[in-house]
Amino acid sequence: MADFIWFLLVVVTLAVASYQRTSLVTAVAMGAGVMILGTLFGDIGLLGWVVFLALTLPFTLANIRQQHISKKLLAFYRKVMPEMSSTEQEAIDAGTVWWDGDIFSGKPDWDKLHRIPKGRLTAEEQAFLDGPCDKVCSMVDEWQINHKDADLSPEIWQFLKEHKFFAMIIKKEYGGLEFSAYAQSRVLQKLAGVSAVLSSTVGVPNSLGPGELLQHYGTKEQQDHYLPRLAAGEEIPCFALTGPEAGSDAGAIPDVGVVCKGEWNGEEVLGMRLTFNKRYITLAPVATVIGLAFKLQDPEGLLGDNKEPGITCALIPRDTKGLEIGRRHFPLNTPFQNGPIKGEDIFVPIDYIIGGPKMAGRGWRMLVECLSVGRCITLPSSAAGGAKSVSLATGAYARIRRQFRMPVGHMEGVEEMLARIGGNAYLMDGVTRFSTVGVDLGEKPSVISAICKYHLTEKMRQIINDSMDVHGGKGVMLGPNNYLGRGYQGVPVSITVEGANILTRNMMIFGQGAMRCHPYVLKEIEAASIEDKKEALKAFDKAVFGHIGFAVANTVRSIWFSLTNGAFSSAPFTDETARYYKLLQGYSANLALLTDVSMGVLGGDLKRRERLSARLGDILSGLYMGSTTLKRFDEEGRLKEDLPLLHWAMQTTLHDIETAIDDFLANFPNRAIAAALRVMVIPFGRRIGKPSDKTEHAIAQMLQTPSTARSRLGYGQYLTREEGSLFGDLEQTLDDVLASEPIFERICKHKKAKLPFTRLDVLADEALAEGIINEEEANLLRKTEAGRLRTINVDDFDHEELVAKVNSNTTAKKRGGKAA
Repeated sequence: MADFIWFLLVVVTLAVASYQRTSLVTAVAMGAGVMILGTLFGDIGLLGWVVFLALTLPFTLANIRQQHISKKLLAFYRKVMPEMSSTEQEAIDAGTVWWDGDIFSGKPDWDKLHRIPKGRLTAEEQAFLDGPCDKVCSMVDEWQINHKDADLSPEIWQFLKEHKFFAMIIKKEYGGLEFSAYAQSRVLQKLAGVSAVLSSTVGVPNSLGPGELLQHYGTKEQQDHYLPRLAAGEEIPCFALTGPEAGSDAGAIPDVGVVCKGEWNGEEVLGMRLTFNKRYITLAPVATVIGLAFKLQDPEGLLGDNKEPGITCALIPRDTKGLEIGRRHFPLNTPFQNGPIKGEDIFVPIDYIIGGPKMAGRGWRMLVECLSVGRCITLPSSAAGGAKSVSLATGAYARIRRQFRMPVGHMEGVEEMLARIGGNAYLMDGVTRFSTVGVDLGEKPSVISAICKYHLTEKMRQIINDSMDVHGGKGVMLGPNNYLGRGYQGVPVSITVEGANILTRNMMIFGQGAMRCHPYVLKEIEAASIEDKKEALKAFDKAVFGHIGFAVANTVRSIWFSLTNGAFSSAPFTDETARYYKLLQGYSANLALLTDVSMGVLGGDLKRRERLSARLGDILSGLYMGSTTLKRFDEEGRLKEDLPLLHWAMQTTLHDIETAIDDFLANFPNRAIAAALRVMVIPFGRRIGKPSDKTEHAIAQMLQTPSTARSRLGYGQYLTREEGSLFGDLEQTLDDVLASEPIFERICKHKKAKLPFTRLDVLADEALAEGIINEEEANLLRKTEAGRLRTINVDDFDHEELVAKVNSNTTAKKRGGKAA
C-alpha cells in the first residue's frame, strides 16, 4: 500500500511539473526528489529506483534519446508528414504569429493581452473622420447610386480623389495620408454604414493592390513614378488575380508571362509576353494602372538559371497595346466598379515587374504578405461598420413600429433577434479594434486575418437576415427609403471575395493556424527537411520532445480543467468576467490537446478531413474573438452598463466553442480515442448555455432606448440628423416617439380610452382644442407622426420607372470607364 502511495505521489509531482511546463530535466528531478523522500522513509527500495530510472533516463540523456528514440521517430515522421506545396509554404512563411500563438499555447498570458495598447486616432485622423468622411457620407444617395446610375456620382468620385481617400495607406513623402490600420478601419466602418459601393470603392485601393505592393517591394523609380499619382487620384489602381480557372486556388493561375526580347518604343529590350484572362476585378472598368499576377517562364534563361520563376506581379498601364478591359460585371445589385481584364501575347518591358527583375517569381510571397494585412482591415471593417449602423437602425425601427398596440421590439421573438444583432455588433467591433492594432504594431497576422474575414462576414450575414425579419415589408420593398435591401442583396459578395468563406473556414484558419501558431509543428517540419543527418536529428530531437512535453502539459491541463471546471485557473480580474477568462484558458488547453492527438492519429489525412479541421478552426476562432471581446470591455472602462452585450457575446462564443468540441469528438474516426478525449475534455457535458432571456431582453431594450451604452455600440457611424440621412432620421424619430409617449398617455388618460398610437397629428389638434396639451406638445406630436410615417411607409413606382432603360451613361465615360 505504501509503495502505491509513493508511486501516486511521483505521478502527481510529474503532473504538477507538466502543468507548470517545467523542463524535462526539472520534472525528472522533482520526481527523483519524491523518490528520495520515499527511500528515506523506507518505503521505496532498489526495485522502485530501477523502474524509475528505466522510465526516465532514456528520455533525460540526450545521446541515448536521440539514437534510440528520436531517430526512429524522425524516420516515421518523414513517412507520414503531409505534403506541402510551395504556395502553402510561402503562405506560412509570409505571416507572423501574435496573440493567436498565445491562444494556441494552452496557456494564454492575459497580462500580455491587456498590455497591448488600445487603438487611438491621431488628431489628423479624427479630423478626417469628422470632416471629409462625414461630408462624403452626406453626398450619398444610395437609390441614385444603385438603381439609376449604377455608380457613384462624378461629384463623389472627384471628392474622393481630392481628399485622398484612395491614399490612406500611401506614405506622406509621396503625398498620401499614411493613416494607421486602426484609422483606415474607422473610415471604412463609417463609409460602409451608408453605402457598400462607397466602402468597396475606397477599400480596394487601400487593401491588396498596386499601392501596397509598390510601397513594400517597388523599385525607387516605380515608387517615385506611381505613388504620387496614386495619392493625388491621377491614377486609379486595380489588382488582377482571380480568373475563370483559378479563384480560391489562386496559386493555380494559368496566366503566363514568357521572358523574351522585343521591341519597345523603337528599341529592342528585355521584356515579357503576357497572356491572361481575369475576372471579378474591382475598379477594373475605371482603373488606369493594373496590377497583374501571372506565372513567369524563362525558357531561354535570360534572367538566370531558373526557367520557371513562378508567380510574379507586374504593373500594366491601361493604355498598353493589346490590354482589353471588358464590360462591367453586376455583383448582386451592388454596382461597384468591377469587371474582366484580358490580354493576348502583350509585350511589356521586364521593368514592369513590381520590384524589377530581381522580384521575378516572388509574387506569391508578396501577395500573401499584403493580403494578410488587407484582409484584416477591409472586409472585417466594412462588416463591423454595417453591423453597427444596422443594429441602431433596427432597434429604432422596432421601437417606432407598432403592431397589436405595442412596439414590435417589445415582442419576445423580436427581442431575440435584436439581442443577436446587438451582441454580434459589439463583438465584431471588438475584433476589428484589436486586429488592426496588431497590424499597426507591425504584425502580418495571416491566421487572424482569416478568422476576421470569415467570422465577421458571416456574422454580418446573420445580422442582416435578422434585421430583415424585424423590418418585414419595410426591408423587402426597394426604394429611396429602404436602408437594408441593397445590403441584404450584397452580403454574399463579402462572403465570396478575398478567399471564399468555405475555403477560409475549412482549410485556411486551422490549416495555417496549426502550422504557424503551434510552438513545435513547424520546427519539426523544418528539422525533417534538413539534409545533414546529424543536424536534422539534433533539431528534430529538440522539437519533438518539446512537442511531447507540450502535449503532456496540455493533457494534464485539460484533465484538471475538466475536474475543477476551471475554478483554480487564473484570471486578471475578479468581477463578472473572471469566469470567462478561466474558461478560455481551459479551452485553449483543449484545443492544443485535440490538435496534437489529431495530427498524431490522422497525420497527413487531417489535411483532407476538412470538417474536422474546420471545427478545430472554430475553437481557435472562438478563443480569439472571446479574447478581443474581453479586451474591448476592459478598454472601455469595464462599464456595468455594457455587461449585457459582453455576457451575450462571451456566452454565445463559449457555447460555439463547446459545440465545435462536441461535434469534433462525435465525428473523430477513431472512436476509442474519441471516447478517451471526451473524458479528458468534456466528461460532464456543456459548461455554458446560450444567453438567458433576461440578458437578451436587456440588449433589446438598450437598442430601443437612447443611452451611453447604445451610443458606444454605434460609435463612429454616420448618424447625422440632416435631410437625406435615413439613419439620422430614424434616430430623430426614435427620440420624438419616446418624448411623445408620455403626452400620448396623458391624452388617453384624459379621454379614458386606450387609443392607437396612430394619426398623432389629428390627435394633437383635438387635444390642443380641448386644452389637454399646449402648442409645443401638439407640434411634437405632429412632428412625431410625420417621422413615424416616414419610418413605416415604403416606396412605390409607376411601371415605367422600373423598366430598365438603355442610355449612354456619359458619367461613366467621364471617369475613364465604359457605359454600364
